Amino acid sequence: MDPSSAQDASLNQPMLSNHRNPPLVLSPLPGEVLSSELEEVLSDTSLSYFRRLQKAIAIEQHSLFQLAGPAIISYVLSNLTSMSTQILCGHLGNLQLAAASLGNNGVQLFAFGVMLGMGSAVETLCGQAYGAQQYEMLGVYLQRSTILLMLIAIPLTILYIFSNPLLILIGQSKEIAASAALFIYGLIPQIFAYAANFPIQKFLQAQSIVNPSAYIATVVLAVHIMLTWLALFVWGWGLLGASLVLSFSWWAIVVAQFVYIVKSDRTKETWTGFNMQAFSGLWAFFKLSAASAVMMCLEMWYLQILVLIAGMLENPEIALDSLAVCDTILGWVVTISIGFNAAASVRVSNELGAGHPKSAAFAVVMVTLSSFLTSLICAIVILALRHVISYAFTDGQTVAHAVSELTPFLAVSILLNGIQPVLSGVAIGCGWQTFVAYVNIGCYYVVGVPLGSILAFKFNLGAKVEKAKNRVSKWQHKKEEPLLNN
Repeated sequence: MDPSSAQDASLNQPMLSNHRNPPLVLSPLPGEVLSSELEEVLSDTSLSYFRRLQKAIAIEQHSLFQLAGPAIISYVLSNLTSMSTQILCGHLGNLQLAAASLGNNGVQLFAFGVMLGMGSAVETLCGQAYGAQQYEMLGVYLQRSTILLMLIAIPLTILYIFSNPLLILIGQSKEIAASAALFIYGLIPQIFAYAANFPIQKFLQAQSIVNPSAYIATVVLAVHIMLTWLALFVWGWGLLGASLVLSFSWWAIVVAQFVYIVKSDRTKETWTGFNMQAFSGLWAFFKLSAASAVMMCLEMWYLQILVLIAGMLENPEIALDSLAVCDTILGWVVTISIGFNAAASVRVSNELGAGHPKSAAFAVVMVTLSSFLTSLICAIVILALRHVISYAFTDGQTVAHAVSELTPFLAVSILLNGIQPVLSGVAIGCGWQTFVAYVNIGCYYVVGVPLGSILAFKFNLGAKVEKAKNRVSKWQHKKEEPLLNN
């Protein structure tokens, strides 16, 4: 087939023309024969069932951990970049921790959900195009997504600018809202870094290129921690300085990854330079991206709503701080599952694009089981450290004991989140974002938020924080050791 004809055909894929019913498979180019060792093993009826299973597990585990290992490291390190900012701000005081938490886990999470969700359209299209060996389209999809996300970033900036009155409007205290808004102002450049980073990240992952992102994230994290410490404790730049350093660090990741794409031989077939085709089909691309964004945002905003509800409880500073610690720990552990999510999406989309349905189905089983077992280990460790884990974030004993009481709920959340992100990755690989969006609406907003609100306000479970505060006051009055006298 003539390359230009193949390119024209790929522009008219049903996935872009009808985002409600995307095809499961992006067909390989005519005349191309794509082979898969895993598919051959799963289809080999001359082998016994257990022998096929044994060989298939060995093959898939090798492929899975080659993808998931570096992806997990990259996601964990990127998450630690934001977490380290929150931790260092927390050592300035409870107000600063609450402000950074509300900024990071509240308003900033809104933009993160939009950008990551819309960027996952690249994951679907690039993954299937790469599996079908339509390499030239990956660069076009990358550029098209970046253009679209940069345009979306402009209205999101307005939300950041007016964050102070918006936070007060939804019930946050004026003191916390003002401090959080100061932190949020410094995150405005980060929105545009997200717009470039997520398409680049998905572009590389679709080609199973994950190690460079991990190396870049490692270097940036080390520099970020040093600069944040200097900004807070040496230069005295406060919350605004800390958030500006965070924005700078995200842009450093973007620039380094883009330089790799331009210079590396591994991407010479998929990146052929800037292409005017990126400006065509933006509306069709937006429709698929919007479905992806809705799917992701419904997950992200759920945690955001919980943070805002916590700000309306009695003693909101302690409620926000304790929830922020739990959310940060959950976010760190879920980052591991998101690494498996990326691996699942790449494996499923590549295998479907290559026309290997058995391999795709087997990959789903293996990645889900691996992620669940990892989350189980993390939940056990966190339960064992429940009385001391919060001291990494704050020196406050009240917050520490509130976190200790919330830890069993945290452990259950970690366990369940070991499965859910992976299944979302499978859906992205198949192009089922709209279906998952409906599932998220039912689970998070029809059940989760109302139930959480009833437990917090009607049954007064939010009072557990106040009880923890009173116990600590009693211990301090008696000059007793709180961990020895429960």
